[in-house]
Amino acid sequence: MNNRLGWGILSTGRIAGIFATGVARSQHGRLVAVGSRAQASAERFAHEFNVPRAHGSYEALLADPDVRAVYIATPHPQHVEWAIKAAEAGKHILCEKPIGLNHAEAMVMASAAQEHGVLLMEAFMYRCHPQTAKIVELVKSGVLGEVKLVQAAFGFNAGFDAKSRLWANEAAGGGIMDVGCYPVSLARLIAGATTGQAFANPVSVTGAAQLHPETGVDVVAAATLKFASGLVAQVSTSVGVTQDNSARIYGTTGMLHVPSPWIPPSEGTDALVHLHQDGKVEDIVIQTGAHLYGLEADAVAAALDENRREVPAMSVADTLGNLATLDAWRASAGLTFEQEKPQNFTHTHARRPLRKRAAGLIPQAPIAGLNKPVSRLVMGCDNQISLPHGAAMWDDFIERGGNTFDTAYVYGGGLQETLLGWWLRHRGNREDVVVIAKGGHTPFCNPGDMRAQFHESLERLQTDYADIYMLHRDNLEVPVGEFVDALNDEVKAGRIRAFGGSNWSLKRVAAANRYAQRKGLQGFSVVSNNFSLARMVDPVWGGCISCSDVESRRWLKKHQLPVLAWSSQARGFFTERAGRGKHDDAELARCWYSDDNFERRERAYALAEKKGVTPIAIAAAYVLAQPFPTFALIGPRQLSETVSSLPCLGVILTPREVAWLNLERAKP
Repeated sequence: MNNRLGWGILSTGRIAGIFATGVARSQHGRLVAVGSRAQASAERFAHEFNVPRAHGSYEALLADPDVRAVYIATPHPQHVEWAIKAAEAGKHILCEKPIGLNHAEAMVMASAAQEHGVLLMEAFMYRCHPQTAKIVELVKSGVLGEVKLVQAAFGFNAGFDAKSRLWANEAAGGGIMDVGCYPVSLARLIAGATTGQAFANPVSVTGAAQLHPETGVDVVAAATLKFASGLVAQVSTSVGVTQDNSARIYGTTGMLHVPSPWIPPSEGTDALVHLHQDGKVEDIVIQTGAHLYGLEADAVAAALDENRREVPAMSVADTLGNLATLDAWRASAGLTFEQEKPQNFTHTHARRPLRKRAAGLIPQAPIAGLNKPVSRLVMGCDNQISLPHGAAMWDDFIERGGNTFDTAYVYGGGLQETLLGWWLRHRGNREDVVVIAKGGHTPFCNPGDMRAQFHESLERLQTDYADIYMLHRDNLEVPVGEFVDALNDEVKAGRIRAFGGSNWSLKRVAAANRYAQRKGLQGFSVVSNNFSLARMVDPVWGGCISCSDVESRRWLKKHQLPVLAWSSQARGFFTERAGRGKHDDAELARCWYSDDNFERRERAYALAEKKGVTPIAIAAAYVLAQPFPTFALIGPRQLSETVSSLPCLGVILTPREVAWLNLERAKP
């Protein structure tokens, strides 16, 4: 018995009791402890479910040395905090569904689990039941022909109670989060099975919902999911109306009806699915002798016994895809929880102040005109879709030693500046970070429009100055002195510390600085052009300029002008996305494919193998190894992409290796 996986249960609600029963009847698990926010509640639960130890706090449960795995059964909004803390305590994690309120929370939990080497699973118990395996088997067998449509529903009528978690906005109530996640999960599972994958994510989600007038959560909701294979899924959920809670899978030669997909029978009661084909119905019986939640607990134990950190029945990638789909459903239906709105998202996901990591911090370097250093990796703020997403990325960046954020007036129609502004306000760290703002993008590249846009940018950013301001494009019809004069006006007003140009030719930068010197004014302190190991064959966007060529590098070395390099890794050219025979990504091929670039790529791969790093680490290290100041802009959309950008900081390239990578030497 002591060799079984020791479980701790965090929280003492109804679902916690059901799981406790499952563990007690599992083959490979045992109940060790329960934790509650109140000692009396923990003791009541321990007595009822025969749990050996009762802890009066969640912290005490996580400190229990006999607890190897934790089942998190708190209300939805508390999942992320305690999953992070469980990972930091070295406990394996089974977290009740939905694992988080949104994809951002799930991403933070996944990152914490990976960093601390613990297992993470979202508790979709139906995924561990043999009925689900049988459904996948039937779909893969071809007995239904080509699967075209999935219909799945999970809903009930709870009766309105504003204080109930099912109806409360602060508890992320409503059907989509509570049980709508099930039909979405099944639809994605079936879509994957039809193409030989573990799951598939939809390419489009169109949703609708009836929102409660008092609390704003969804009373009833439905969505249509379209997959790349052509499969369409119709899913529905509710907390205000009872549905049939079944699933139907339609193919060209048959239909499979699953009467009880979400809570299939267990412990000796056979499950039953119905195959409709050629006007006949075949009842398919699935035997199971185990407890539904015991199967889930045993799936975790089996994965750990094989030294896995994921459970195949519900992988982390599957969880992230499910949350992204739920996000899209809610967005389409107009449902954002109050706590997710920018003005209300004051907390970190871990519910604690930011803190620097003990090691592996991003280095920083000075730039003339600034009274604070700039991190060698610069976080691009151009793809965050919400403040929970932005906060996940930016908080992590700060804790890794990053302090510099790059955004622009045009990004997201102002959304990116707005989100960053709220984050700066909530974190209270404006004086500790470097904000790079850009404006004056074509066709508004003139001093007047630049000034108007900049002032609006400051309002969005909720700050009275930019550490670095850059003209986003150049306009050759405007004399360079007019730009210098306008920018110096902002410097004198205290609204700009240093300035430069993005996608400015070095010839125009030199002209600007000669003008500034003659007039006794501040000149360009930085330039932000494309700079990468790969030559930009065709501009990524109109008006883009690179300074990676030999002549530009000589000029930069002579003048020691800092370069804020965008597309420093050539937008994926040094990953497996690229290759001489790969043309799926038309933009990648258009902008970077050439014989000389493929030679550089091959050399990067060779050097990466020699140094034991990835080719993209070599490509980024090349940018940072120049004989003039360089800073690499990165644009990660997920925490895993931030992590993959960091190894370049530990790669030391000699001048000979730098020259060899760029085809300027025969041998490194």
